[in-house]
Amino acid sequence: MNIVYLDNNATTRIAPEVFEEMKPFLTANYGNPSSMYKFGAVAGAAVKEARGRICSLINCKESELVFTSCGTESDNYAIRGVLDAYPDKKHIITTRVEHPAVLNTVTRMGKRGYKVTLLGVDREGRLNPDELRDALTDDTALVSIMYANNETGVIFPIEKAGEMVKARGIPFHVDAVQAIGKLPIDMEKLPVDLMSFSGHKLHAPKGIGALYIRRGTRIQPFMLGGHQERNRRGGTENVPYIAGLGKACDLARETIAHEQQTVRRLRDKLESGILSTIPGSIRNGHKDDRLPNTSNISFEYIEGEAILLLMDELGICASSGSACTSGALEPSHVLRAMGVPFTLSHGSVRFSLSRYTTEEEIDFVLKELPPIIQRLRNISPYWQESMAGVKKTG
Repeated sequence: MNIVYLDNNATTRIAPEVFEEMKPFLTANYGNPSSMYKFGAVAGAAVKEARGRICSLINCKESELVFTSCGTESDNYAIRGVLDAYPDKKHIITTRVEHPAVLNTVTRMGKRGYKVTLLGVDREGRLNPDELRDALTDDTALVSIMYANNETGVIFPIEKAGEMVKARGIPFHVDAVQAIGKLPIDMEKLPVDLMSFSGHKLHAPKGIGALYIRRGTRIQPFMLGGHQERNRRGGTENVPYIAGLGKACDLARETIAHEQQTVRRLRDKLESGILSTIPGSIRNGHKDDRLPNTSNISFEYIEGEAILLLMDELGICASSGSACTSGALEPSHVLRAMGVPFTLSHGSVRFSLSRYTTEEEIDFVLKELPPIIQRLRNISPYWQESMAGVKKTG
């Protein structure tokens, strides 16, 4: 059975070129990059080269990039590090639709005496910048807003938000885990102080991430240890994975145009095909202001988990909500924040494509999904009841 993988917002396959870049540092060149001898210097040079490649993708200085283990660590470092640097300020602003790495961290800080403001979104998942402006106070220590939502793909107005935040002299953190490699990012132009990334969202391995820290930003180290990463993140650098992330960023720079054109076209073909052939299906999120690879669709009166199980029998991989909340019986916190009705939010499926997605795979899903939905609705009393009401009204 062939696998049709449409869950790239959860994780991506390692690009073959990335794997080849990593191999020497998993076998022959295994030295510690902090060592004084030449053998270790080979690993140290690989770390430096990779750092330069990543900085080229987002246009920042090499001294502004810190390697971490993942996006979750980067988010924790940004939030907790800034709060430690501003102990007299006790207010945090974020949104109701953030990744759990941000929401759970902020919630914990709320239990420790911080006032937390959670900004809402509209029915299309968009943030209202005026609500952010009204929430800013002299006691605000940090504003943390994601670049693009992991479930709906909706892109937030980061530049406009950043201008408001910076005008008040408040540190601004952006979780760009889903955006990097899919959207052009230029840190010289964005009014952002800290930005989180994760390798496994752009065809690098799991277990490697980065945090951009603008020069001059006040922040305390999150992980204490040795002198690595300019004393900002202790622990021996994960050389093979860092090398892989560097190569992945090289590839991303070369393929962003493909992401914007070909991947978007395939996404739109999948989405329009589903919406036009399956009654009671709706798109969650703004039609245009979103990532080119993401489509979140709800199917009324059936469970998203049931859809996933039947698709899995055919080798189709997608997600119900985000991977970090899969298995939960409650509707997605993102869809709840958007005001998606209960009858739809329980039946949501996120399809997320990559540059490896093919036309044939999209055609296969469009062929197989309608019978799956019909099969589930045939045994759904709520769907049968709604259809009976339609017939009676007609």
